[in-house]
Amino acid sequence: MKKFIILIPVFNDWESLSKLIKDISVELKEFKKDEFKFVILNDGSTNSRPKFDKPENILSIRILNMKINKGHTFCIAFGIHYVLKNEEFDNLILMDGDGEDRPEEVISLIKKNLENLEKSVIAKRVKRSEGILFTFLYQIHKLITLIFTGHNINFGNFTFLTKKDLTSLSKEPLLWKSYSASFKKNIKNFTYINSIRGKRFFGPSKMSFFKLVFHSLSIIAVFKYQVFLRSAFLLIIFSYLSSFLGIGIIIPQILIALFCLVIFSVSLNSVDNDYEIGSKNLNSINEIAQ
Repeated sequence: MKKFIILIPVFNDWESLSKLIKDISVELKEFKKDEFKFVILNDGSTNSRPKFDKPENILSIRILNMKINKGHTFCIAFGIHYVLKNEEFDNLILMDGDGEDRPEEVISLIKKNLENLEKSVIAKRVKRSEGILFTFLYQIHKLITLIFTGHNINFGNFTFLTKKDLTSLSKEPLLWKSYSASFKKNIKNFTYINSIRGKRFFGPSKMSFFKLVFHSLSIIAVFKYQVFLRSAFLLIIFSYLSSFLGIGIIIPQILIALFCLVIFSVSLNSVDNDYEIGSKNLNSINEIAQ
């Protein structure tokens, strides 16, 4: 028997979470011999949580209630440290609670791991459901990330992790800034499934333009040394080209230098005692056992 934890952060989106848990429980019926627990990270929700029941094939639903909202990524990092310290499990599935990570793909992640039990599994995004503008900006973000880090980050939070890989990942200081980039940096031996991004169950997306920009910078900041090295290489090339192209070439040089300063600033915002900060922000724990 395998023991699984499904870790889900939520902020006010209780209606979606309730539907997600029900849909996942239906999908999990073929894994009757295994044990599944939900750990829900209530990231300072301002809406009161409605009552919802635990499906029969789910062992427990534990809700960690945070005092104030510290952001999606910080919440996920705290949840990872929490389950490692307080739960007994073999594997962890991390996903969002709004329906964009599709319940049927939870099964796909589990089955992919069964092909090689030592490998974690990412949900590689092959199709998105957002509008044209968001998709365009997302592609720009991926291109900039590839140029300055050398990494193609083509997945988000939706992942299946072995306990061994989760333990390695928890040691990354910048996990508190970007989960996907920290995974890419620290987990080398993994596999993937092709994932179609679903549509939110209820309500509009909470991802604003500002949040998308900061999300992009946080991903890049995890690879800050690669950024500095590649930026230095670009500056050398532009310096060489200045003798042919004139003084106008100084503009991209200034932009690259400013970009490096921003990345350095973002990377400094993580501290060694972030788990202690998160623990102090933990207000209460609720258990839904029936």
